[in-house]
Amino acid sequence: MPQKTFNERIKQVLILAIILLLIITVIKELVGFLPGLLGAVTLYIVSRKKYFQLIYDKKWKKGWTAMGFILFYLIVVGIPISLAVTLISPKINSVLENPTQILNSAKQTIDVVQKKVGFDLISDNSISNAVNKITAFVPKLLNSTLNLVSNLAIMLFILYYMLYNGAAIEKYLNKAVPLKRRNIKILSDETKKVVIANALGIPMISIIQGIIATIGYALFGVQDWGLYGFLTGVCAFFPVVGTMIVWVPVVIYMFATGDTLNATLLLLYHAIVTGNVDYIARITLLKRIGDTHPVITIMGVLVGLSLFGFVGLVFGPLLISYVIVMYDIYMNEFVHNHPDDDEEPKPEPLSPQLVEDNPKKA
Repeated sequence: MPQKTFNERIKQVLILAIILLLIITVIKELVGFLPGLLGAVTLYIVSRKKYFQLIYDKKWKKGWTAMGFILFYLIVVGIPISLAVTLISPKINSVLENPTQILNSAKQTIDVVQKKVGFDLISDNSISNAVNKITAFVPKLLNSTLNLVSNLAIMLFILYYMLYNGAAIEKYLNKAVPLKRRNIKILSDETKKVVIANALGIPMISIIQGIIATIGYALFGVQDWGLYGFLTGVCAFFPVVGTMIVWVPVVIYMFATGDTLNATLLLLYHAIVTGNVDYIARITLLKRIGDTHPVITIMGVLVGLSLFGFVGLVFGPLLISYVIVMYDIYMNEFVHNHPDDDEEPKPEPLSPQLVEDNPKKA
């Protein structure tokens, strides 16, 4: 009998080791498509409540409803992409066609700034090297378009099947997670709260920032104000200093070219209006949508961008939140004893678990 138990344990360890090896191999090979997978998870969490309402309450067909969501997200994603291509592609083409002119313009601007401040900020060789690096980077950026399109296709493909099989997936995960019922609900609620807050709040903040910045650029005589407003909105995804990436160089250029009055007014406008709009929007929108603390958002973005790329804007704050949540779960699992730990959690309205168990009640 002891020998049989030992053999069973050996078999169990070997099977678990094989499973772990297969998981590591798959993740290693698909790491380039991780943004697409995480993007699908994000859109599923954002869409699931409305999707379940439509198919269980309104009795819509699962496949056609999921396809409707896919088409909606195609439009939502397609609008900023087409806007970016329209605004940015002429500038990229001009850089590729005449890099010497860009280099000379950059040198002239920096020379004017250095004469006004009274000391050298950057050498001519550094300017040439920077421009050469930029011109070499542009083709790589264009080549990465294929990877972007691939991730978008994978995201929408996975999202379709996640929506179509959402009830079964959630029911399986509810059984597979080795935690008490109460802790599963804590983990689920925190995931939905943080993902929805950042997936909806951050784009809304960026749109607001882009509109406010565009108004400032148009009022104070900035050429290509639409392009710079769009870029400011994109950079607003990054908290605290995001918008400064665009408007600070614009202000410096305006000072260098002698447009002192407009440069001063634009500086004051962004320092007072744009900066405060960013702060107010983050502490109100993110707090209102998901009760997410600004410190968690900022730290999460810094961590998430290095780990997950652009989707780290959503999953970075979730990762930081998980540190706190996992501590609470640990305390609930091994320290505190709650009488309702083994009870089934009350399902939310139109929960897939509720629908699976008793469609009439749903």
